[in-house]
Amino acid sequence: MSKQKLSLQEQLLKSGLVSNAKAKSIKSDKRKQEQQQRNNKVVVVDEAKELAKQALAEKVERDRELNLAKQHIEEQKQLAAQVKQLIELNKQTRDADGVAYNFTDDNKVKTLYVTEAMRDLIIKGRLAVVKFGAGYEVVATEVANKIADRDAAIVIVNYQQSTEAVAVEDDPYANYQIPDDLMW
Repeated sequence: MSKQKLSLQEQLLKSGLVSNAKAKSIKSDKRKQEQQQRNNKVVVVDEAKELAKQALAEKVERDRELNLAKQHIEEQKQLAAQVKQLIELNKQTRDADGVAYNFTDDNKVKTLYVTEAMRDLIIKGRLAVVKFGAGYEVVATEVANKIADRDAAIVIVNYQQSTEAVAVEDDPYANYQIPDDLMW
């Protein structure tokens, strides 16, 4: 009851697709080719195998590039999440009825309402303005520096604190009083 499995050559002979003479000639050609390879130690290049290896190498390279792209996108998502968390945890409460602080973002003048003290701290470089979603938030300069390390485009206004005091004797306008009501 057990059927023997027939080779492809025997199956083709049995079905009548190949004649007996053709099968014998193919078998002898194959044997001669193998003998030549052994005698001359010549490696016959199998084109199908070479094409398969080349296709596999191309697939591996394509997969590697896709993985790098996915990894880059994932890193960008992580950085965005870190920036969002830094802003949410460190944003300063603003006063909607406070003074207007004007700044430029993308060559457009924007207005942010803050308290007078916050406005002075922004000007002195102790606070910074960052873009958050569709709006803007005020955070400490240290936090803005951390955000700038991750994505510099988010930090809109971050004045650097001057460590050098302006020399009073070199100031030609030291004798002039600045009016208190002067607003820029």
